[in-house]
Amino acid sequence: MEEFEASASAKKTKAIYISTVFGIAMVLLMIGLLGLILVHANNLSRYVKENIVLNIFMDDSAHETDVLQLQKQLDANPMVKQTQYVSKELAARNLQKDLGEDFVKFLGYNPLSQSLDIYLKADYANNAGIEKFKNDLLKNKLVKEVKYQQSLVDQMNANLTSISLIILGFAGIFIILSVALINNTIRLAIYSQRFLIKSMQLVGATKGFIRKPFLLYGIWHGLLGALIAVVILIGTLFLANKQIPDLVILQSPAEFGMVFLGIVILGIFISAFSTFLAVNKFLRLKIYDLYR
Repeated sequence: MEEFEASASAKKTKAIYISTVFGIAMVLLMIGLLGLILVHANNLSRYVKENIVLNIFMDDSAHETDVLQLQKQLDANPMVKQTQYVSKELAARNLQKDLGEDFVKFLGYNPLSQSLDIYLKADYANNAGIEKFKNDLLKNKLVKEVKYQQSLVDQMNANLTSISLIILGFAGIFIILSVALINNTIRLAIYSQRFLIKSMQLVGATKGFIRKPFLLYGIWHGLLGALIAVVILIGTLFLANKQIPDLVILQSPAEFGMVFLGIVILGIFISAFSTFLAVNKFLRLKIYDLYR
């Protein structure tokens, strides 16, 4: 009979710990999904900003060698991501494709100017940064005009700021709720061991001695839950990339590695800390309170 009760108790404890691990895994999975959304949103924001083009039109008297020298100087500018030289001939061919007719043959000459297409780094792709860059360029005698879509830049930055604040707000709320859910899951698991904790305390075991195995289990459960969450997230990414191949341009293995590492650290920390608090609670309880 005693062996049967011990076996039943062991099975019950094992079932509780398995449910705890999967509970932690599901919560960490949701945090991980939110982290991946933040990474993609940030990279999308950077991608959009770095594809804003500034068209720098050169003076008609500018020689190609001088323009190419200016391009080299711009490439060395810390604000600039990349540049592209557009000759008069290339500009004419591009416009002919858009118009569908040979306007050069119709006019008898090519009225277009040489130009440089400039793409700024994301940190400088705002109206303040672009206007400063534009004013510096206009001081150069080779530069006739600098054009960019100012209204588009304003609208883009305003929208990206609003979206980022909304996502961060949800992230903060979700993390708080996730911590509370993991804490409650672990407290329920420790609750089933409250009589064991009190029995060890009654026979003279120190608090540190009692806490140690529970903390080790807590760390192990947090690690297992985190690894399960990471495996599911990797599978989700694989399926997402298969369905939407263009997502690759928004992805960075280093950033994903940081998200996965953060999930593991968060899982271990929350699980260990929650276990510590739960064990301490039952260490402080009186014997008659254990039945409540």
